[in-house]
Amino acid sequence: MSDSEMSEFASIVERLERGEVPMKNIERELICPVCKELFTHPLILPCQHSICHKCVRDLLMPNHDDSFSTDAGSESSNPGSPRSRVPSPSMERLDRLVRSGSISSPGWRRSSVTPRVTTFPCPGCQHDIDLGERGISMLFRNFTLESIVERYRQAARAAVAIMCNVCKPPAQEATKSCMDCKASYCNECFKMNHPWGTPKAQHEYVGPTTNFRPKVLMCPEHEMEKVNMYCEVCRRPVCHLCKLGGSHANHKVTSMSSAYKILKEKLSKSIHYLISKEDQVRTQISELEVLINHTEENGQLAERRANEHFERLFETLQERKTEMLRSIEQSRNLRVDRLRGQVEEYQGMLENSGLVGYAQEVLKETDQSCFVQTAKLLHVRIQKATESLKTFQPLATPSFDEFVLDTSKEEILLKELSFGGAPEPPVIDLSRCRVYNEGLIHWRLSEDSLPTDHHIVEFRKLGGEDEEEESRWMVTERVYGSSTVVSDLAGDCRYAFRVKSCRNGLFSPCSPEVTFHTPPAPVFGFLFNEKCGFSAERLQLSKRRDSVESMAGMSFLLAAERVQTGSYICLDYIIGDTGISHGRHYWAFRVEPDSYMVKVGVASDCKLTEWFHNPRDTSSPRYDHDSGHDSGSEDTCFEVSQPFTLVTIGMGRLFIPKASASAASGEHGSRVLPAPQRIGVCLDYDAGRVFFYDADSMRCLYERQVDCSGTMYPAFGLLGGGAVHLEEFITAKRLSYM
Repeated sequence: MSDSEMSEFASIVERLERGEVPMKNIERELICPVCKELFTHPLILPCQHSICHKCVRDLLMPNHDDSFSTDAGSESSNPGSPRSRVPSPSMERLDRLVRSGSISSPGWRRSSVTPRVTTFPCPGCQHDIDLGERGISMLFRNFTLESIVERYRQAARAAVAIMCNVCKPPAQEATKSCMDCKASYCNECFKMNHPWGTPKAQHEYVGPTTNFRPKVLMCPEHEMEKVNMYCEVCRRPVCHLCKLGGSHANHKVTSMSSAYKILKEKLSKSIHYLISKEDQVRTQISELEVLINHTEENGQLAERRANEHFERLFETLQERKTEMLRSIEQSRNLRVDRLRGQVEEYQGMLENSGLVGYAQEVLKETDQSCFVQTAKLLHVRIQKATESLKTFQPLATPSFDEFVLDTSKEEILLKELSFGGAPEPPVIDLSRCRVYNEGLIHWRLSEDSLPTDHHIVEFRKLGGEDEEEESRWMVTERVYGSSTVVSDLAGDCRYAFRVKSCRNGLFSPCSPEVTFHTPPAPVFGFLFNEKCGFSAERLQLSKRRDSVESMAGMSFLLAAERVQTGSYICLDYIIGDTGISHGRHYWAFRVEPDSYMVKVGVASDCKLTEWFHNPRDTSSPRYDHDSGHDSGSEDTCFEVSQPFTLVTIGMGRLFIPKASASAASGEHGSRVLPAPQRIGVCLDYDAGRVFFYDADSMRCLYERQVDCSGTMYPAFGLLGGGAVHLEEFITAKRLSYM
């Protein structure tokens, strides 16, 4: 459960206590996703979901019994701990924690300290959670959720009263609970233990409860400091030491009271919106229930039909089996009969048996006429037996090679046996698609969809004068993955894309069409320049040089005590490693939403030299005519063509320069726009103009004349915490040669 859901659940619990909400409606929201039981000492993960303390420990040490679990549980079991989190002394006694990917399960000796994993997927959102070296110690206890669970338990066992902890047996029912004493009292015992005129009389008391939590939330990184600020980047409470020199030094923070007011107002509005849409929610629930019934019915029907097909296959296979086994048996019996007859014939050739014995008896006949009468036929038989003996040949072969059954082809067919219906249509993933003069199109299939043979991408140009061209879909080659690149797209045009899948020769319906607008110029590929003016002290460049982040350098932190109120910190500039001297070019990038101030645009080589050699002047908000500040000096230079143009982006807003034509009226609202997720810049060198776009919709936000007398470079300036990431298409060609 995330923090954003807590207040809603609290309201539901209050209604639950009044009997307005059935218990089963809320219980599922208070169950740990790991142990499937009500939360016990829940901890807030960095992704804002909560898990029981014991479950987190089990995830970190699945095969290791925490020998210090009793120590770890001592404070967690004591709600009155002055600490705001559940400490685990075992964390401090173990050696340096290692990541799960680097742990080798075999080979750890009993005498050595056992390393543990520090990264695990959140059971709620499946994002990887890295607790670092401090492990569980860095996590806050979710007292709000813990309180809601306790209130739910009390509502669920309303018939069971909380008894006084001080009364002698028989104990009386408690009427108050002291949050300082961490105990419950009846009226008499409360008066006796909190007499007037003593410090105990000032203790805070509430209604009977078993959930006691500390009054003050303490920082998990600086154990003796109270949290008094809220980090908007990490979305968690922090103390002043975290902001001064800790892990939140470059992050935007607000006061706790301001964060409380803003978040409470947002939650109230969100809850009010949901309540106002209750009829719509109920209608959608009804639709989902109908879909569930149809899904169950159609699934059962598909199972029955598939079972019938397999039964027919089994019957056909059984029939063929019976026929083929009968053929083998008939052939075997015929061969055996022939061979046995031949054996009997040859046995007659033996002395005193069969034909030879009979001939021997005939030789004893003395009557010549009788002998001749019998011996003639007998001699013919003896001659045949003699011939057979000389040319011995079995009347049947024992080999059954002709009856060998080859089922390899049938086995392949059975293994490839699949459903004959058309596959489900894929869905184009807009978050991963990028369209310039080439289009990178990504799509995905549903999780339960069957494998497909290939995919086909279709696209067409929209808004053209040729109606036939607009209605004609162009088709790509077969695609065997989940993405492809479509080439040769015209600039400043709208294109529609759709995808269909193929399995066993059957095509799925086409995916819903998506529309992209190509940039007004070809893509300009570059990386950040790490040599020209780059400040390694205050700017951190990624290894691929496609991302840059502003940070407080060590020398700046060490000299922080010399920074006085009203002093101005200079901008840190960085440029692209490739310049422009002719033509039209377009590039796009993404500015982190929580960036304090980032300037983006173009600048000539002469202006860059001035910036890098005179950083103090260029940092002044009155120096840059495009600074976005209300300095007044900007108005006087509106018509002057300058060798640079920059717009300001910060705090989720894009600031149009005051002297621009679009803001000539001087209205503040017209100059401040929501910052797009992706920003595009188009420089027309020959015409001497620069354009700024919302790269998702290709809507022009601002354009201005610029002096292109020298070589122009993409320019970026960062002040405070912030980061800029170049688009993948912008850097792909450059990286392919590195």
